[in-house]
Amino acid sequence: MGRRRGLLKIPGSPATLPRVETTPIPLRATGVFLAAILLAAAFRFPGLALRPLHADEAVHADKVGTLLEGGGYAYDPSEYHGPTLYYLTLPSAWLRGERRYVEVDEVTLRAVPAALGVALVAAHLGAGAFLGWTGAALAALLAASSPAMVFYSRYYIHETPLVFFSFGVLLAACAYVRKPGIVPALLAGACVGLMHATKETAPLALGCMLVALALTLLADRGRGVTVPKASGIVRGRDALLALLAAILVSGLLFSSFLGHPRGVVDSVRAYGIYLDRAGTASWHFHPWDYYLRLLIHFPAEGTPLWTESLILALAGIGWAAGWSKGSVPGADPRVLRFLGFYTLLMLVLYSAVPYKTPWCVLGVLHGMILLAGPGAVFLVRTARSVAMKALVCVLLVSAAAHLGWQAFAGSFRFAADPRNPYVYAHTGTDVFEIVGRLKDLARAHPDGLSMPIQVISRENLWPLPFYLRGFSRVAWWNGVSETAPNAPVIVATPDMEEALVRKLYDLPAPGERELYVSIFERPVSLRPRVELRGYASGTLWSEFRRLEADRLLAGQPSPPVSSSSPGPTGSPE
Repeated sequence: MGRRRGLLKIPGSPATLPRVETTPIPLRATGVFLAAILLAAAFRFPGLALRPLHADEAVHADKVGTLLEGGGYAYDPSEYHGPTLYYLTLPSAWLRGERRYVEVDEVTLRAVPAALGVALVAAHLGAGAFLGWTGAALAALLAASSPAMVFYSRYYIHETPLVFFSFGVLLAACAYVRKPGIVPALLAGACVGLMHATKETAPLALGCMLVALALTLLADRGRGVTVPKASGIVRGRDALLALLAAILVSGLLFSSFLGHPRGVVDSVRAYGIYLDRAGTASWHFHPWDYYLRLLIHFPAEGTPLWTESLILALAGIGWAAGWSKGSVPGADPRVLRFLGFYTLLMLVLYSAVPYKTPWCVLGVLHGMILLAGPGAVFLVRTARSVAMKALVCVLLVSAAAHLGWQAFAGSFRFAADPRNPYVYAHTGTDVFEIVGRLKDLARAHPDGLSMPIQVISRENLWPLPFYLRGFSRVAWWNGVSETAPNAPVIVATPDMEEALVRKLYDLPAPGERELYVSIFERPVSLRPRVELRGYASGTLWSEFRRLEADRLLAGQPSPPVSSSSPGPTGSPE
């Protein structure tokens, strides 16, 4: 038989690059994969509505509401991100019988990244041929229990979808190199298109992949391996098909399936905007070691020891295994070398950009996890004695259990607590009290949820608009209007109080003033350093207190709000 053209030859062997024999998945690895998938689901799906929405989550929810109600989608290059997340949310809403924005709740929204988080763990099955079955299974287990991976799989933002599609590119590319063909080329291209349509940072990951491939080939050349030209690894026809698939997928999504063609142009124009923002948006500036400090140790009193150092250490060992004469059973050392370069490049690049948000660490972290699985296998295999192997296994299991404990604590006990390393400018649970009190007042108002409410602030008050979406007459002002009539309920930030007092008590003529009463028994905040104060007219407050007294005397629960519109969902009554 003649050699297949266009593939890298390994000196001394007729094998192609990378030639790893396909072996059936061992029973032990099957058990680990199944446990990882079940653990991922157990961490990601329960209690999705316990934590209030972050401002970013609520803004994305608003975009979904417009899309769900037939308003379409138009990409805005100056804000938000790509459309993938929004379109993926539509099936979640339809399955729950939701057809209007007011019906959409936190479970509907967060079920999407949660499902993708579980799918990401399950997708490690596809890496068994490159990382070894045991290495891939352990990587899946680490992905299932990593505190950051769990926390942001329960977060309605674009990062988990981006990591999922990035992994799809890696899997499809590895499959193509092993056995070139149209199917893996198209899959790789489609995943590239989905990455681009998910978030503007996609080119960073794609660029790191290409540079990592080049560095791996250069390293192989230094090791005496014959390195082909690019055309020797990828067939021209397949590269063209992959490119067309990427353009088609991205173009359809950004153009709202051809309903908004300008979205395609804006998807390119967005990079100039984001490059400028990366250098000027000082409110998200952090030092170069921000991501490393998040992963290595985040000191916080009264919380678990926050650290994912196990993954970092095993990732280093996994990369070393790619250069070692020893081996990880079933793993291709060239893939380990590639993953090491890719992860290091991602870490350096993201660390060099001053603009940082904690969820951006996921791409770097997942690269580490892919190396950490084989790293754990290599560490156990290099232990010389049975006792040493047993000790290493005990230490690994203990450290992995600690990861799981952190994941539980971070996503449930400290889900909105600033002492959690992955909580970032997050909405506090006071928002539930704020909205609950407004709903209580609506029960005492003859118009129910059509009760007029004025919200006055120069602050960004998201996610409050999401939680007030069931109220039909909410006016949002960035200052006090002295001519507009007063609403029976006014919510304002403290900097508006002086002008508000003047409007309520100084400007009205004697006999036309109405007393306004504070509606909260204690100070409440939307998020750290964003306090809100609420006031109700004396007439409304008296009626509210009368109804509450009657209800308590009768031993009855609070009745539902009467209105032609349903109340907001997803927040406690």
